[in-house]
Amino acid sequence: MAKPKLALIPATQGSKLYSVLPADGVGDFNFSRNTGATRINKDGLIETVASGKSRLNYPLIDGVVNGCPSHLLEPSRLQLFPYSEDFENSDWTKNAGTTITNNYATSPDGTLNASRYLGTGASGLGDKFTLSSASYTLSFYVKSNTSENQFCALLGDSSQSSGDLLVTTEWKRISHTFTGSGLSNKTNGIFRDSSNNDIDILIYGAQLEQGSYPTSYIPTSGSAVTRSAETANNSGDDQVINSTEGVLYIETSALSNDLSERRFGISDGTYSNVVRVGYTSVSNRIIAVIYNGSNQAVMTYTSSDITQKSKIAVKYKENDFALWVDGVKRSTDTSGSVFSANTLNSLDFNIGGGSHFYGETKDVRVYNTALTDAELQALTT
Repeated sequence: MAKPKLALIPATQGSKLYSVLPADGVGDFNFSRNTGATRINKDGLIETVASGKSRLNYPLIDGVVNGCPSHLLEPSRLQLFPYSEDFENSDWTKNAGTTITNNYATSPDGTLNASRYLGTGASGLGDKFTLSSASYTLSFYVKSNTSENQFCALLGDSSQSSGDLLVTTEWKRISHTFTGSGLSNKTNGIFRDSSNNDIDILIYGAQLEQGSYPTSYIPTSGSAVTRSAETANNSGDDQVINSTEGVLYIETSALSNDLSERRFGISDGTYSNVVRVGYTSVSNRIIAVIYNGSNQAVMTYTSSDITQKSKIAVKYKENDFALWVDGVKRSTDTSGSVFSANTLNSLDFNIGGGSHFYGETKDVRVYNTALTDAELQALTT
């Protein structure tokens, strides 16, 4: 197989997201985030990454790191709970039968700051807000404080319950998405199961954020906190990106199947000339577009689950376009033109500044020749 001219296998330092190729640094992305943020490190623990540094997030299965990290890009989110770990604080309302003990056990960040939630009868723990008529997501880290699995429930806006959620003997994050009512002082928090069974669990890292899915944990200690949006742009130039033929490849997963437009690709820095891949407003839809003043090729594939990693390749050449996903040629187009030489000069996670490609990315490559079907199958398998 031909070697890529530009390749990113995530490695970070300062405000640069380093590429493997080319060696002179032309492939490096300019990274930006104006606040700190958290990630899962190589030891499986939550840790804070400083402002301006990108995040390599490690996958966890049953509390154990399983595999290599992915580069994480997320939108801005406001964490509404002012005390995300201090559950004894009076800001949290405790129902009758609820006993909270702070600093009881080791939390997912590796320190002694997890709380014990011991509840009898109709127990519960919540904080009150007036939430607008929009989607919100409530989440907690939980673990059974006994040798047995238990159940709990998350409650949003005083009336919207998650139903019973399993709490195991390993730390896990549970979440519940609901729609706010606009009514004042409505409770959001964690409660006993639907049968009012006694509960003895560990809790940590409460989060309430506007949005249809949970994002990385935002710790607070007295006030709401915003994590700013992230960008990674301006990799490559017209000497490493071939405008007349090539392949754009990405191994990635979406943060959510939230039906929003998310675009990643190579371009002249605008939407006027672009080879892009991304997700659409259709559920689980992957799209590839070649555009040079008008659409030259539009190819789509509906995945079973875009939140799972996929290997995606887009081939572009005069009258020869193809979309490959996970080892299979999913769509082709045999009629269309490409670009004048030296037109494409930038690889970006938000082309032209819009429709940011938020997700977890493990590998990015740009080839300056149109690979064969056998090579594309091998690349994406």
